[in-house]
Amino acid sequence: MTGSRILFEDNHLIVINKLPGEIVQGDKTGDVPLSETVKKYLKEKYNKPGNVFTGVVHRLDRPVSGIVVFAKTGKALARMNELFQKKEFEKIYWAVTGVKPQQEEGTLEGYLQKNEAKNKSYVDKDGSKGGKHSILHYKLLCVSDNYFLLEINPVTGRHHQIRALLASQGMPIKGDLKYGFNRSNKDGSIHLHAREVRFIHPVKNEPVQITCPPPDEPLWNYFAGQLKDERKV
Repeated sequence: MTGSRILFEDNHLIVINKLPGEIVQGDKTGDVPLSETVKKYLKEKYNKPGNVFTGVVHRLDRPVSGIVVFAKTGKALARMNELFQKKEFEKIYWAVTGVKPQQEEGTLEGYLQKNEAKNKSYVDKDGSKGGKHSILHYKLLCVSDNYFLLEINPVTGRHHQIRALLASQGMPIKGDLKYGFNRSNKDGSIHLHAREVRFIHPVKNEPVQITCPPPDEPLWNYFAGQLKDERKV
């Protein structure tokens, strides 16, 4: 765990820039999860004997990059869980699609049904099949010759929510074969990035805002550069 991947750390929380391909928690693959990497880092850095507490506050899908928050104490984890339940933990994502949205800014919603066997969610638009209500807001940020960068603000927290709702509008995320994009990215990633989080610190009761640079990759670099240039104007 290199220091450049640590976006924030204090006595209560540690926030990591997750790389595409990493898993946050252990699964049936047996691959080493990010939670264990963080635990090892904390144990070595602070020379801690015995077990080190690392509480998973939230997760990202394996091909997704960006911000993941871990709690360093049980107290911090319990309070962060409360923030999630009260919808007081705001997340902003960047997503790249190959199709321009009909409106530059808007809201997508539907009812999502999770298929456990396929690890995929399907949109049930009217809720007649018992899906969970899902909603997100989006805004077009930037355009390249072939792709479109969207800022996504999810209101609910459903399984594969951003991926499924964008795909339901004919805008699958770049590289996301599971949801209908026509080809994969070479590294198995998809162009979905957890860009920013905002919340009230669980112990200090102070506002926290953390942003995370996207992966060092040509298309992400292009969009980041364009936005940086726009801010200078």
